Amino acid sequence: MVARKKEGAAKVPLPGSERLPLAGAKPSGKLNPRETIQVTLILKPRSSREKLAAVEKIASQRPHSRAYLTREQLASSFGPTPESIARIEEFARDNALAIVDENAAARSVVLSGTIAQFGRAFGVKLARCRHPTGIYRVRSGPIYLPANLAPVVQAVLGLDDRPQARSHVRLLGKRAAAAAISYTPPQVARLYDFPTGLDGTGQSVAIIELGGGFTTQDLQAYFSSLGISPTPSVLAISVDGATNSPTGDPSGPDAEVMLDIEMIGSIAPKASIYVYFAPNTDAGFVDAVSAAVNDAQHKPSIISISWGEAESAWTSQGISALEQAFQDAALVGVTVAAASGDSGSSDGVTDGLAHVDFPASSPYVLGCGGTEITTSSDKETITGEVVWNDQPSGGATGGGISDLFPLPAWQSNADVPPSANPGGHVGRGVPDVAGDADPSSGYVIQADGSEFAVGGTSAVAPLWTALLTMANQDAATGGREPVGFINPTLYQSVPATSGALIEITSGSNGAYSAGPGWNACTGLGRPDGAKLLGQLEP
Repeated sequence: MVARKKEGAAKVPLPGSERLPLAGAKPSGKLNPRETIQVTLILKPRSSREKLAAVEKIASQRPHSRAYLTREQLASSFGPTPESIARIEEFARDNALAIVDENAAARSVVLSGTIAQFGRAFGVKLARCRHPTGIYRVRSGPIYLPANLAPVVQAVLGLDDRPQARSHVRLLGKRAAAAAISYTPPQVARLYDFPTGLDGTGQSVAIIELGGGFTTQDLQAYFSSLGISPTPSVLAISVDGATNSPTGDPSGPDAEVMLDIEMIGSIAPKASIYVYFAPNTDAGFVDAVSAAVNDAQHKPSIISISWGEAESAWTSQGISALEQAFQDAALVGVTVAAASGDSGSSDGVTDGLAHVDFPASSPYVLGCGGTEITTSSDKETITGEVVWNDQPSGGATGGGISDLFPLPAWQSNADVPPSANPGGHVGRGVPDVAGDADPSSGYVIQADGSEFAVGGTSAVAPLWTALLTMANQDAATGGREPVGFINPTLYQSVPATSGALIEITSGSNGAYSAGPGWNACTGLGRPDGAKLLGQLEP
């Protein structure tokens, strides 16, 4: 029996779902109304207040004192209510949409239907447009839901498939590359005094990728050149149909993928690396992070993210959906590290104001900024380190004050300044930490058969991921919990006098300058790895 669609049901706009038109795009023909697409609905947790309280309790404790949830406990405690799922199922039946997947842990329901069906179901008009970066399906304005459904839905993602994020990797031109001094990741690890005797054994690491891919041949050649044998374990995991798809162009997203893998694999070679490939859309980004957080088979304890975009380029619903996933990560003991961006204090936005990059601006994410290092001729000693800033011709570390997130309690004693924008808004300060990111003092990688040097804050997120992988190995050896949500620990439990975090006091990223203590270019500073791990122990 075919269910009849309910006529005249009142619909209301979903808060935070408003989309702006894609800047620089032009209409490009019509969409096929019969084309089948998939859309992800993210549902609210059964008790947002209790969930936030549980995260705040985690934040107030030292890592070794925390009682993390298992992924199964997370689903049972904070998954959607049965009533919420029932409302979604009824909505799908009423609109002739098929339910492809239900995931209580991720609080997601994936629906399938035609463009015409989704347009009617959500009260949106989807259009085809041409942009300099490609042809996309877009919408503008809000999404509409039945009044009884709106209170249980956090986000509706995937109607619009424009790119949501960009890679934060930077390559030098041939002339600049010829003059650059580059390093292997293990060399920078030694310069930063990463602990010896730890290699990631027993640890699982997740990397989020929104394009590109890797080849086994490149990985084998690269790690062999560093004397690392056997080749670290690397497994590609498909999310929303995306796969490991190397483009063959070393100047494209393959450079990002290879940098992330080769950075972690060369510093913590015995760790198991899982690369979650997803489409570069809001739905793909959220689904990839949720897949990693809730992966009960591989159980990564750290997630490295080198993709992002200015906060102003996100919908509120997209940010709130990722925030819920990052809270989930904190509850199950997973650290999330993200690049702070490569376009200075503007984050690439051309409105003349300062902006920060999301997800690095999330209070549940370790935001990673960039420096430039100089060393002795034998590359064994750091002789200088300043804020990375090659503008106007090149990149610069992102950082500043969030427009969206208030100042976290654990950052309240860091002397975070007001925003450089009119009004002096007080908010979450970005980044938290830093590391070498300037391509002119960058990292040698191999991609698509070529060996070359790269930089960008996308190098710093996997650098810190490798270090914290060592910390988790050390914790496991001592029978302790993983470091998990590390931001409160770094700000409140690592004394400035310990030498575990080396302040960067020279340079600027545009609107903000470095100086003693925390700053909006390099955060608390770059690590002294051995001393930091000592501070993380009981």
